[in-house]
Amino acid sequence: MEFEFEGEVIEWRGPAPFLFVRLPDDVSEVILESAALLTYGWGCIPARAVIGSTAFTTSLFPREEGYLLPLKVVVQRAEGVGLGDVVTGRLMLTPR
Repeated sequence: MEFEFEGEVIEWRGPAPFLFVRLPDDVSEVILESAALLTYGWGCIPARAVIGSTAFTTSLFPREEGYLLPLKVVVQRAEGVGLGDVVTGRLMLTPR
C-alpha cells in the first residue's frame, strides 16, 4: 500500500515531547480497515516514509481513530521541519 499525504506537524507529549504528522482522515480510514494485515502488535504499524528527499522507517501510532507518523529528529533537521509546519510525503505499508 502506498499513500501520498499532506499534514500538519504536531507535538504529542509522552515522557518527552515528540513531533508527529497527523495523517489525513481518508488515509487513516484505509489503514484502519487493513490494520489486521499490517500490525505486529499494540496497534503500531511498521512503515516506510519519505518527507522531502529524506526516506526513513518508523511505526505509525494509532491515536483518536487515526494515525500519527513520528518524525525522527534526523528527518526534522534534514528537511527543516518544525512544529506547525505542513508537510507532504509518501507512506509505504507492507502487509505482514
